[in-house]
Amino acid sequence: MTQAQEHLVVIGNGMAGCRAVEEVIARDPARYRVTIFGAEPHVNYNRIMLSPVLAGEKTFDDIVINDLSWYAGHGIELIAGDPVAAIDRDARTVTARSGRAVAYDRLLIATGSDPFIIPVPGSDLPGVVSFRDMADVDRMLAAAEAGRAAGGGHAVVIGGGLLGLEAAHGLSLRGMKVTVIHLMPTLMERQLDEAAGWLLKSALEARGQTILTEAHTAAILGDGRVEGVALKDGTVIPASLVVMAVGIRPSVALARAAGLEVGRGIQVDDHMVTSDPAILAVGECVEHDGNVYGLVAPLWDMCRALADGLTGRHSGYRGSVTSTKLKVAGLDVFSAGDFSGGDGAEDIVLRDAARGIYKRVVVKQDRVVGAVLYGDTADGGWYFDLLREGADVSAIRDMLIFGQAFAAGGGAADPKAAVAALSDTAEICGCNGVSKGQVVACITRGAHSLDAVRSGCKASASCGSCSGLVETILALTLGDEVEAGPKTMCKCTSFGHDDVRREIVAQGMRSIPEVMHELHWSTPDGCSSCRPALNYYLLCALPGTYKDDQQSRFVNERMHANIQKDGTYSVVPRMWGGITSPRELRAIADVVEKYDAPMVKVTGGQRLDIFGIRKEDLPAVWADLNAAGMVSGHAYGKSLRTVKTCVGSEWCRFGTQDSTGLGVKVERMTWGSWMPHKFKIAVSGCPRNCAEATIKDFGIVCVDSGYELHVGGNGGIKVRATDFLCRVATEAEAMHHCAAFIQLYREEARYLERTAPWIERIGVDYIRARIADDAGGRDALAARFHLSQSVSQDDPWAARAGGAAREQHAPMAVFTPKPEVRPMEVGA
Repeated sequence: MTQAQEHLVVIGNGMAGCRAVEEVIARDPARYRVTIFGAEPHVNYNRIMLSPVLAGEKTFDDIVINDLSWYAGHGIELIAGDPVAAIDRDARTVTARSGRAVAYDRLLIATGSDPFIIPVPGSDLPGVVSFRDMADVDRMLAAAEAGRAAGGGHAVVIGGGLLGLEAAHGLSLRGMKVTVIHLMPTLMERQLDEAAGWLLKSALEARGQTILTEAHTAAILGDGRVEGVALKDGTVIPASLVVMAVGIRPSVALARAAGLEVGRGIQVDDHMVTSDPAILAVGECVEHDGNVYGLVAPLWDMCRALADGLTGRHSGYRGSVTSTKLKVAGLDVFSAGDFSGGDGAEDIVLRDAARGIYKRVVVKQDRVVGAVLYGDTADGGWYFDLLREGADVSAIRDMLIFGQAFAAGGGAADPKAAVAALSDTAEICGCNGVSKGQVVACITRGAHSLDAVRSGCKASASCGSCSGLVETILALTLGDEVEAGPKTMCKCTSFGHDDVRREIVAQGMRSIPEVMHELHWSTPDGCSSCRPALNYYLLCALPGTYKDDQQSRFVNERMHANIQKDGTYSVVPRMWGGITSPRELRAIADVVEKYDAPMVKVTGGQRLDIFGIRKEDLPAVWADLNAAGMVSGHAYGKSLRTVKTCVGSEWCRFGTQDSTGLGVKVERMTWGSWMPHKFKIAVSGCPRNCAEATIKDFGIVCVDSGYELHVGGNGGIKVRATDFLCRVATEAEAMHHCAAFIQLYREEARYLERTAPWIERIGVDYIRARIADDAGGRDALAARFHLSQSVSQDDPWAARAGGAAREQHAPMAVFTPKPEVRPMEVGA
């Protein structure tokens, strides 16, 4: 700090306040000494990412924008959990709720907005919440947990705008039965036209939500706590939680009490200066030129203009032309401009009902004046550029609705040409307000990888949906100089997965805390991304020595069952090779009836999946199935899932070998083994391949001369056929090669990397060299696999349920040569 420094005090530790400080520091880091007051007891986080936290897709740590090290590194004093209660403009001081007074030279108000609570009877009852901050999310999560404990909870969300639909989506995923009440006939009527709104409503209803449009709330019912919502037509909807998401208002009470000029918001000029020259304001709390904005893109523009003014530059804020690109409950929507139609306006519409895609571009006098996209929003930025620039589209009108790649390629889709044609002002990352020009500037300053761009300018650092665009800009800017090196495990470390695995073995590390200490983790306890990976790497490296850390596993693996959208679980007992018996079928039927499971389904892996099991019933379900001799199918795990078989030579006239018997042996050999990701095996009895062995992680196709072995298949979103590994003559050899391949995958793939992308990354020739061509290496890998199985092949259901007889679960005899068993060597 120097004597020349002025004291900048910021009221508001949210996205606007901290972004403004970032912009000031970027222009003149020594200009101001900064103090930030925050009403919440947290560091700065991405408020628009609260929805994934509610849905369970992210944790709070995942959405932090500026951690404590950022404040400390820039000499910023953070006063969190102590909101400012008063401003004394004459004395130039602010006083917090605690009574603490701080003097300022310049004051920045970034108080955001307040949720609007409709004034109906009962709106003040416990159980009525808004959706604006982490405290609201915590209250909703507590309500969802209480609902599950009571056998089910009902939530009513009042408001069918973005926040309301996101709240409904998250609560639905948390197991609550959700009803959305919306006053208008169309959901998100400010962003979507009637057709897109109808598609959105239909999609949400298909996910189990009840959507009531043109519904008027009359009262919130309850005696001491919320019990239901009454509509004006007399309908009563039961509810243990009511979420008010009907709109927001600029938070202006503090400014008004200080005597600043306030209209709809705190009134500011082009440099975000209020009626007091020493006080500025930015974000949702301000009114500029009669406009109030509730989107993030104008917020970023305001922060840039404010920072220019505070550091002696002359550019100002001229207002924002806004677009809205959102992911609502996982569904993509976009809108910009005027899509209401009108004199001289023409609609160009594309509807693809089968794919759930709707596009409408409104053109007037050969200019785009509005656009609505649903299901496919990739061209939203391009349409917005055309709209904002008033570009003449007459030359590309015939191709306009098919998107920029098609138009830029002259009728043939060319995604790179489309991105190259974007203007420098085109928005790439809506979450962080980053334009194409800013991404290019970041790259030219030395950011030659996606992670480096994320660190440098924050593009794709939040929701990640723009990662593909950023990668294309990298390719266009750098060509062959793009660094495609391994990504770091997470933001807790600068090490990649391969580096961590190598260091665990090289340094003989024995626990997660030891790894984090020795490799200088930035967070003492890690995060939800690195802890499961470290747990797996240690489990793989130290079979029989390392104690599995259950708290570092995903919820499905902790519960040994798959959590479903309603908060119940599905249970899948193992059926060896897809074969079952009357005893097993009776046991499953008894469980279904005893625990009132609503559905039993045959899976693609030839098993039976029992749906709708309550969390509290899981131990008893495990005990009942164990008593019938059944073990976990590991349908929830990063482990062996299934071994699919056909009936083979025992029954089929085309079968060449006993594929069913071999499948059972392979499954008994490999079950219970933890892996980087899920792993599936199939054995087909002849080249007709009825068991689909050539789209499995490891496939065996029986032929007259023996067994053809295949690796790296995937039948999911991106179908990949297997690569041929080799041909062997006997069952024992097929099983031996399978064990060796699994162990190579276990030791060298990165956590959460399926065999298909792993093989595409390292090449199938490497796999053949290690498995098919190197007999000694193959023997060593297989021996390490069997060693791991001998010390860790336990039935988690038996352990949790109190134990059951295991004699019939023991692994079958396998072909096992006797080389010296060496410690795992990563990358050997």
